This record gives sequence, structure tokens and C-alpha cells, in this order.
Amino acid sequence: MTSCPSVLCSHSIATRLSKKLALLTMLLLGALSAASWFFVGMMVKERNRVDLELRSELVADLLALEARNGGEAAVLRRLATDAPMRAGSCLEVRDGAGRLLYTDHRTPALNTSNHLREHDFSIPAPGVAGGELRARYTVDYTADALIGRRWAAGMATTVLLAGALVALITGWTVRHALHPVRDLAQQTRAISPQQLHQRLALADPAEELLPWITQFNALMDRLQQAYGQLEAFNADVAHELRTPLATLIGQTEVALSRERSPEALRETLQSNLEEMQRLSALVNDMLFLSQADRGVTARRGAPVSLAGLAAQVSEFHEATLEDAGLALRIEGDATLPVDEPLVKRALSNLLGNATRFAEPGSTVVIGIAPAADTQQVQLVVENRGAAIESEHLPRLFDRFFRVDEARCCEDAQHHGLGLAIVAAIARMHAGRTLAESASGTTRVGFTVAGA
Repeated sequence: MTSCPSVLCSHSIATRLSKKLALLTMLLLGALSAASWFFVGMMVKERNRVDLELRSELVADLLALEARNGGEAAVLRRLATDAPMRAGSCLEVRDGAGRLLYTDHRTPALNTSNHLREHDFSIPAPGVAGGELRARYTVDYTADALIGRRWAAGMATTVLLAGALVALITGWTVRHALHPVRDLAQQTRAISPQQLHQRLALADPAEELLPWITQFNALMDRLQQAYGQLEAFNADVAHELRTPLATLIGQTEVALSRERSPEALRETLQSNLEEMQRLSALVNDMLFLSQADRGVTARRGAPVSLAGLAAQVSEFHEATLEDAGLALRIEGDATLPVDEPLVKRALSNLLGNATRFAEPGSTVVIGIAPAADTQQVQLVVENRGAAIESEHLPRLFDRFFRVDEARCCEDAQHHGLGLAIVAAIARMHAGRTLAESASGTTRVGFTVAGA
């Protein structure tokens, strides 16, 4: 299959529609003209037949009268006298025995015409041999045929002219009707990364264009939002990387500025290793989120107990919970096929957040229950502590978003991607996130759909 540039492969809607409508018009008019020609031809033939019969009846009446009054001689005189009145025709008369009594002069046109009609008839004639006359009346209807041909030529010319006129009118109408499309194309060309706020609009939009305009503008809204998020993400990444890199550079420069003891160099290397581990964790989290954004789905295994996964996560956080003076309780259970490492990672992130912000002496609860409005299971971590303002809840799962920069991450180990990873894991399981905070109780979690 050969390919060609889009410009060369394109076609004009106006030209194509004009040709099709012109061809359709000519076909319809041609079919109507052919039908009209057929019926008119039948009418003309019927009229010629009636005309020939009337002429024959008139001749028969005249010759019958002459035969009764004067016999054969009177008949011949009458035929000779009326001959000029029969121009374009030929009358042959024979007696009852078949003997030719009279014939009109046949002109060359009459001899070569293809439009002759003949009518044979007999005439009672007591004064003629055999007691009757046998006549053949031949009439040339070339004049009628010529009129028919001219009429057909006129109809053919009309069909062609109508097709050409329809093509011109249709082309002009379509080009005029497509002016809004050209206007939309110009507006689209004007959109650039610096002009993402621009939207398509027409003063008098056609009904057929409204869905396209609406969908395109909705796409631009999503694109502008994604572009803004990408710019903010890039800025946040640069900010997050700058601090540990600056620390690494500063500590290395200080270490190289003068002679250091092995113990001092070991401490510097240990500090640098911690910063590099933080950088490695940040890069790994960013790569995970990138894969999730590309639509990667969870690798589900055999059905497992979600309460069992939560218990494994709580064992990992047992020391941290004890240091914070917190208790842990797991409520509910469900058995689903899930990606165990991902679900445990999401629960670990949620439990880590709850541990940092829960009131000392309170109990952190991991709740597992069917979602109220869907056929999914929700996993929620609940803790007592300072409530999160309602305006922050919609952004809680954004990347690098922190509700309180001042009291978050004193140990510099949390870079603001934990809940974003939870949201990504929820999407990979065809679920969603949820967050509530009121009356000193905060509930953050996600849902998981069955396979």
C-alpha cells in the first residue's frame, strides 16, 4: 500500500459534492427526459395512426360516392383531382380483381423515408370490376420525427446545462457554508504553548460544528491543565533535587577544602550517602508515577486477604508507631485478587502519614469495607489529629503538595509523593482515592475494584 503526503491525498469537499450533485441531477433529469420521450413518442405514434385512419376514411367515403355515381371513370377523375392535396403521401387503388387503377407519384423523399405508415382498406364500389376498391394509403411522418429529434436534443442540452448550473451553485454554496470551518482552522493555528488559554468560538456556529467545538475546547482545557501540572511538576522536581544536590556539593567542597581525618571523611560520606539514597528514592518514585501515567495496570495475583496485607504493613511500622505513642487497629476484611506489593506500598504510605500527624496516645485504624456507591472495596486509614482544611482536600493527592510545609518532613525523608503514589496505585486497580477530615478525625484511603 503506497502512501502520499496528506496535502496530495486530500480532496475538496466542495468540488466532490458539486460533481456528485451535478451527476445526480443529470441522471434524474435524464431519466425523466427519457421517460417523457418514451410517452410522447407513444402519443405521437397513436396520433399518427388516428390521423392515417381518418384520412383513409375520408378517401373511402369520397371514392364510394364517385363509384356509385359515375363508376370507374369518376373514381379515377376524383383521384387525379385530389392528388395535390395528398402531398407527402401516396395512395394506391386497385379494383376487386387486384388490377392497379391508380397510384400517386412517389417523391424521392417518400421513397427514402424511414417514418412511413401504411393503412390498407377496402371500399364498396358496385360500378367497378369486382364490386369493390382496394386501397393502400402511405403517409410520411418525417416532420413529426424531426420535431421529436429536436425536442430530444433540447432536453439533452437542458440536462447538461442543469448539471453545470447545479455544480456551480453547489460549489459556491458549499464553499460559503465551509467558511466557519476555515475560521476554526485559523483559530486552531493560532494556539501555541504560549496561548493555551485560547478557545475556539464562532459568532453563529452551525449545529453540526457545535459538538466538535465543544469537544475540542474540552480537550484544550485538559491539555492546559496537564501542561500546567507538568510545568509545576518540573518546577517541584527541580526544587526537590536542588536541595540534596546543594547539600552534597557543599559537604563535598567543605571536605575537600582542608585535610580531614578518616573519621570526619567517613561522616561526610555517610551524610552524602543518605542524601543520595533520598535522591534515588525520589527518582524511583517519579519513574513509578510516570509508568502509572502511561496506563500501566496492576498485576493481580490470586485472591488474598486485605486484612492480612494490612497486618504485614503494620508489623513494618510497629516501631514507628510505638515511638509515636500510637496504637493500631485493623477493622474489616475482604478477599480480592490484587497486586500485593503495590497495595502494601499504598497502605504503608497512608500509615506513615497518619503516624506523623496523629495525636500521641490515640489509635490509628485501618478500615477495610465495601465502598458505599460502587462494587469496590475501600481501604481507609483513620487517625485523630488536627483537621485538614477543606480547600486542601482536593489537592491532597497532588505531587509535591504539602498541607503544612512548616511541620512536614523535619527529617527530610518525605518529598511529597507518598499520596500521589497512593492515587496511582488506586488507578492501577481501577479504583479512586478518598479523603475526609472533620471534628479532629482524618480519613484518607483508596478503593480497589475486583478483577
